[in-house]
Amino acid sequence: MDSSEVHFSTARPADESAPAPLAHQAVHDTAVNILQALSKGKLLDVPAGEGALAARLIATGFEVQCCDLYPEIFRLPAVEIRRGELGGTLPYPDQSFDYVACLEGLEHIENPQQAIREFARLLRPGGRLITSVPNIQNIEERLKWLVYGYTSHFKPITRASVESARREFGERVQVALHVNAISYSELRYALEEYGFEIVRLYRDKPKAHAWAYWPIVALIRVIASFTSERKQGERWTKELISDEVLLGGNTLIVHAILKERRTTI
Repeated sequence: MDSSEVHFSTARPADESAPAPLAHQAVHDTAVNILQALSKGKLLDVPAGEGALAARLIATGFEVQCCDLYPEIFRLPAVEIRRGELGGTLPYPDQSFDYVACLEGLEHIENPQQAIREFARLLRPGGRLITSVPNIQNIEERLKWLVYGYTSHFKPITRASVESARREFGERVQVALHVNAISYSELRYALEEYGFEIVRLYRDKPKAHAWAYWPIVALIRVIASFTSERKQGERWTKELISDEVLLGGNTLIVHAILKERRTTI
């Protein structure tokens, strides 16, 4: 099937429930809260999944187009959905959108930088990107890495785990597998290389027992305070020890604006 083929979801029965979010509800809530405070415009939702986020954004007044590697799972009747590979070239012309929402997508693909390059191509100057990645740098995940050698969201992808995912998802196995552990530092580097500037970081929700880690958090912040201001700026220290990263929940949400257009690294 051609990657630019347009689909419309028409198979869903009228009494079937609304599309379910494939991301955690708190991630969708945060993205909607960010966007509804901005002026309405043309928005690309990719990967769109079943269409849960798109439905909410359409209801708030955005002109939403959707794209996903598996358009057959999309469940919003009469809403356009195009097949597109997030790690490839998306089927839209340059500067087509005012906003791009990419929730729970970058960790599922081999080349997240290509996706960010595409977002820069698709956005108009001053366009906004709302994206999310699993937070592998909160204090709980740092300790899990120390003990186990891997984090909650990026466990070893063994043959057994791949086969288990195939039994559950069939050929749509990419939905299930987290293949790229993206830290805040890697994400920020890629964003800045393609002309984005981070407006603000958000966490989906605080960890329920974050108080138990406060002694370690305090120690990390004390150690950081002995680093020179120059090195703190160079190493993004303040962001890495912020509440959003260090005390964040399962997901880090980033709001970025396209300040300049770049096409190559």
